Amino acid sequence: QVQLVESGGGLVQVGDSLTLSCAASGRELRTYWLYWFRQAPGQEREFIAAAGWSSESILYGDSRAGRFTISRDNSKNTVYLRMNSLKREDMAVYYCAADLFLCRTGACAYWGQGTQVTVSS
Repeated sequence: QVQLVESGGGLVQVGDSLTLSCAASGRELRTYWLYWFRQAPGQEREFIAAAGWSSESILYGDSRAGRFTISRDNSKNTVYLRMNSLKREDMAVYYCAADLFLCRTGACAYWGQGTQVTVSS
């Protein structure tokens, strides 16, 4: 079992930056990939990025567009998502997920509750 708790969402303006955090707890976290997804109203959940235990194990989805950066601090069991130059279309609920395997399609084993990011113009 892995528990995930996201934080850092909120109301920002277009062009702002924001960093989301996801604190993971559970056994053998080193074996899990940690993910960020997002879901806007009426749209499907979208893969943003994933980080494995190694700092070299980083994957990005198409939505990143060079503005998002994932990082993982294994000493804190936390994964971060740094988002720069936020746009209105980035407004969504952002979810953290964990799985032993790659689950870019969204079929991940564990999910956080999500954190809302609202972008105002």
